[in-house]
Amino acid sequence: MEMKVGLHMGLQQRLVMTPRLQQALKLLQMPMQELQQVLKQEILQNPLLEEVDDSLESSEEETSAEDEESEGEETEEGEEQIDWDDYFETGFGIGSGYAEEEEREEFLEKVPVAKQSFSDYLMSQLRLVTGDERVLEIGAYIIGSLDDSGYLTCPLAELTNTFKTTEEEVETVLKLIQTFDPPGVGARDLKESLLIQLDMRGLADSMAARIVRDHFEEFKQKKYLDVSKKLKISLKEVQAQAKVIGALNPKPGLDVLVDEPKYVIPDLIVERVGENYIVFLNDRNVPRLRISQSYRDELKSNKQLSSETRDFIQGRLKNAKWLIQTIEQRRRTMIKVMECIVQEQYEFFEKGTAHLKPLTLQQVASKISMHESTVSRVTTNKYVQTPRGVYELKFFFSSSLGTEDGEEVSAKSAKLKIKEIIAKENQKKPLSDQKIADILKRDGLIIARRTVAKYREQLGILPARHRKQY
Repeated sequence: MEMKVGLHMGLQQRLVMTPRLQQALKLLQMPMQELQQVLKQEILQNPLLEEVDDSLESSEEETSAEDEESEGEETEEGEEQIDWDDYFETGFGIGSGYAEEEEREEFLEKVPVAKQSFSDYLMSQLRLVTGDERVLEIGAYIIGSLDDSGYLTCPLAELTNTFKTTEEEVETVLKLIQTFDPPGVGARDLKESLLIQLDMRGLADSMAARIVRDHFEEFKQKKYLDVSKKLKISLKEVQAQAKVIGALNPKPGLDVLVDEPKYVIPDLIVERVGENYIVFLNDRNVPRLRISQSYRDELKSNKQLSSETRDFIQGRLKNAKWLIQTIEQRRRTMIKVMECIVQEQYEFFEKGTAHLKPLTLQQVASKISMHESTVSRVTTNKYVQTPRGVYELKFFFSSSLGTEDGEEVSAKSAKLKIKEIIAKENQKKPLSDQKIADILKRDGLIIARRTVAKYREQLGILPARHRKQY
């Protein structure tokens, strides 16, 4: 076979991810709070963008909108127009303008207060109990060697070598730190931490401390029968002591490191009006943009502008128009997706989680004639406020399970039923996974034992042998 080198011409059609398209996809995926910051930054960078003042007359806004359209025809004449449907496949058309204005409220942003770190918190306690420079030096090294859970991560031999001292001196400083708040901090393992906490509660000589000190491995594996035989106490007593130990903190350091609760700002709101549910965007704090009137007038009236200045203004004008159109597209797309979810999950909004239906991204995409990736971006990291609470949009999507009558139910509904069955069981004779599967089958839900076990583990529920109460 003879091989030759040559040049060939061919036509090929393909979709190119332009920088503008990439930015549009990022804007679509952004949560409302992040979008708010991005738009404020765009206002600072683009002089032709300005935020709409709600105090202006609506008639003035209509006039500026008409000027914008006419100006757009002049400045973009002869330029290639972008067909957004080619990029977003279907259903992501260019919006025709902003929705009607709503009343807005002004909120002052809270200034975050500086917090004391875990190390600083322990060092402040160390300085209160001693002024000895040697103790402070060794103590600072020990505190710096604690992990986020409050456990000492370096061996005592390392400390003795570092400070050229004896292990007894290091042990004395460590014991001092172990008396600090939070209880259990400075321990070398879980067992020591639990013993420290029991000691600080005045339970150093209690049965709970004896179980942790002498039979911790059996206790961890919930071999209560072995523990009861070795200590010659009843199973009921072992279980009572297990509750005392269970009230202790296995990671004391996290009590100091825990962050303040992060408040969720819903991107969408669903409200009931009569028999229907209405969807609207929670964008009252998002800047509403428009083209600057002064720059438009300058471009139209001043014929003596240099070509460089005119090109600059026209370039910024195109970017500003594109951004405004993209934000409107985002608004319409999000509402369209949420309206479809409400329609598909109407029983959930009426009756609760038990009536959640199986739903996939592909089903929603097909019903609203959009691409599945677009629906995925809309539902990622976004929340909706409903009459039943605030939910992440991904909550409404789950796999399906079959029933005897041929219908399908959501996996979330199955988890809820498993949780309810276990909550009502006889704690002295807990139900096995197979028995739970049999109960669900009698109720018409076809589910395998291994599926019950998987859902039970996802719910954080122990197996039957560990749930048994004596």
